[in-house]
Amino acid sequence: MAIATGSKAPDFTLIHKNDSGLSDVTLSDNFGKTATVLIFFPFAFSGPCEKELCSIRDSISEYKNLDAQVYGISTDFPFALAAFASSLNVDFPLLSDCNKEASASYEVLFEEALGMKGVAKRSAVVISKDGEVIYSESSEDLGQWPDFDAIKAALV
Repeated sequence: MAIATGSKAPDFTLIHKNDSGLSDVTLSDNFGKTATVLIFFPFAFSGPCEKELCSIRDSISEYKNLDAQVYGISTDFPFALAAFASSLNVDFPLLSDCNKEASASYEVLFEEALGMKGVAKRSAVVISKDGEVIYSESSEDLGQWPDFDAIKAALV
């Protein structure tokens, strides 16, 4: 079960790797400016995650039109996520939660998945401009994608 709707979104600062190097991304920088969509995913370079992120990539203009910033979040290292984003031509930030703190605070961290400890569950959280969780879903099934239509509906 992911964080409850109506909750104040836990703030975090995660690492993003892009062409100019490593940078910090702090969630609360969006508060008062834009809604935020957090897409937690388990593994870079896995087939289901590739398809999920490509689906978001292909509809990113819809999220932008709804005034939302999308972040993909995984417990993978930032260098792996940068290579993953490049291989998929993803143009929204993939953030590294290698310390597993954000995944834990959003209650979307597997204790163990496929024999690996501390892997993000496939989950989605929508946060209002005011920093309130307005949509939240998480799956124990590594292959089940979030409900993208419900995510977009929460942004309207």
